[in-house]
Amino acid sequence: MAKKKDNSAPKKTVTKKVVKKAAPAKKVAEKKKKVATKKAANKATPSKTVAKKKPIAKKDAAQLLADAIVHGILEVKGRNISILNLKSIQNRVCDYFIICQADSNTQVNAIAGSVEEMVKKATGERPYRKEGFENAEWILIDYVTVVVHIFQSQIRNYYNLESLWADAEVKEIGFE
Repeated sequence: MAKKKDNSAPKKTVTKKVVKKAAPAKKVAEKKKKVATKKAANKATPSKTVAKKKPIAKKDAAQLLADAIVHGILEVKGRNISILNLKSIQNRVCDYFIICQADSNTQVNAIAGSVEEMVKKATGERPYRKEGFENAEWILIDYVTVVVHIFQSQIRNYYNLESLWADAEVKEIGFE
């Protein structure tokens, strides 16, 4: 059998155009007027004049670190704390030396642990290097910009580090 040919006209596809209706001119004008009045109100309102305060001297990172270290020493009753500010010395090894003493190697270890804990809480820093935990006669904790020396009393008197950095500005806390 033969197939019948479809002689009907091809169907046309109709596409509908979506046209957005324009907002009435009255609404547009009202909107512009509201925006203009808001801008004018902002300009007309006098800005508050605030007296400029003298800038508060911000503590640098080394000073914050030194404060945290001293706090850690005082928490475990470290004695005779000396803070040597070496910033004015040309060929310095760091910004601050902090030196303190304790009566026993147990207390020296406790101070070192307290210092590390307080610095970690306050600044999030960890020491670059630490030495002397074996004997606990002289523990050194190096934070690069601040170096902490924790001595037993007789060892501190023997080495007398303060005299090596006699040019430094010295601040003493808790001396007997």
